[in-house]
Amino acid sequence: MVAQELELKKRLLQECTKLLNTQIKAAKDAMDDAQESANEHQGAIEDKFESFREACQIQRDMYARQLDELITTMSVLKRINATKESKEVAFGAVVHTNLQNYFIGVSLGQLEVDGETYYAISGMSPVFKAMAGKIAGDTFEFRDQKYKIEQVF
Repeated sequence: MVAQELELKKRLLQECTKLLNTQIKAAKDAMDDAQESANEHQGAIEDKFESFREACQIQRDMYARQLDELITTMSVLKRINATKESKEVAFGAVVHTNLQNYFIGVSLGQLEVDGETYYAISGMSPVFKAMAGKIAGDTFEFRDQKYKIEQVF
């Protein structure tokens, strides 16, 4: 059973990595496009296109910040050890409750693996804080709902 659980954890980690790589590529492409638009108008009549070039630079900077955040998120994700079984709810754990399933790592929202829905949440999320340190069989409350932890690995 442990091998199956660790395989699922590995698949969740791969899904998160794939999703983040897609977001990183989109941010890079958008940043490059904004820079290219600004560069294309460099030789044009200065006064008329100056504000356009500035707008492109602002947009490029916005995508650069987004890219930086995504790269930081990826570095957090890379700290998860998919070969380590967790007994309690902590960073890197997969948590099955009576209401929802969670993968504790980075906040990426809903994931679909093996026909089951999981929510990739960060260690800063309120729902994680409500269940942190708990083990299978424990209960916790979040937003007026009572959760029972069925499995942690």
